[in-house]
Amino acid sequence: MRRVWLCVCLTGVLVGWASGAEPKKVPALPIANSDAGNAAEMKAYTEQLEHAGVGIDMLPIPGGKYLMGSPESETGHSDDEGPQHEVEIASFWMARTETTWEAYDVWGEKVDQLRRKFTGLQATERDEGADAVTRPTPPYTDMSFNMGKGKFPAICMTQHAARTYCKWLSKKTGRYYRLPTEAEWEYACRAGTSTAYSFGDDPAVIGDYAWYNENSMGKYQRVGKKKPNPWGLHDMHGNVAEWVLDQYIPTIYGDRQGAKNPLEIPKTLYPRIVRGGGWDHEPSQLRSAARMASAEEWSDQDPQVPRSIWYH
Repeated sequence: MRRVWLCVCLTGVLVGWASGAEPKKVPALPIANSDAGNAAEMKAYTEQLEHAGVGIDMLPIPGGKYLMGSPESETGHSDDEGPQHEVEIASFWMARTETTWEAYDVWGEKVDQLRRKFTGLQATERDEGADAVTRPTPPYTDMSFNMGKGKFPAICMTQHAARTYCKWLSKKTGRYYRLPTEAEWEYACRAGTSTAYSFGDDPAVIGDYAWYNENSMGKYQRVGKKKPNPWGLHDMHGNVAEWVLDQYIPTIYGDRQGAKNPLEIPKTLYPRIVRGGGWDHEPSQLRSAARMASAEEWSDQDPQVPRSIWYH
């Protein structure tokens, strides 16, 4: 069985303007450029995880229309990538890199709570809301598999864990975060391009932009080390695959020409969608349009009974 190394892919929604946003329940942590009245006012900002000393860089993604999927003539094309169809996407923010262990462990290992305890800091209203969000049970092994923590991408979480992390992050910061939809992810990955990759059609230069099976040295790498796509996003191709919100439906592209902000709401646990490919994949699996469906066998290595809802 081929392993799939899964990461949280963070999307910041323009609160009060983009569809699906939640109302603010407590004052947000003051961060420069993190608020905007409309899409034209959106700027890059760095979210801060209070009492943890960790930041998450967020980049504005301008809304627009694009052709989702790939043509049959594209090398590596799969039937579930067609037919190509026009999709309209509202503006949003997306994290500049894959979510790192240092950012993920603030939630998973209660780093913020421990720092408050040892330094005598009082919890804020945001902390109180964040502390109430369920955190993962201890994993059965080191989920980095000794490939690196810190600024390396957090891996092997289930989609449930990724979504719960976003819920915690929203409480922690007072801003609304969630996984991107599959359509948003591909739109951000393409960054205005229509080629197989955000850098063109020639996989011969993929090593400049992605960690994949021929240059990764058999493990994932620190985030942000390869060239970004035209919108400044790193590791959209390769390194580790990212969760998105959608249910995987192989034939759905034929039903939604001209859709606005499409989302296939999950109704069953499997299969759901991951995007981007990983460090042990072929270049064709790293294409902007490439889709991958989750499977129950991803938890086959988990010795626990019942199997963890948090980690694959």
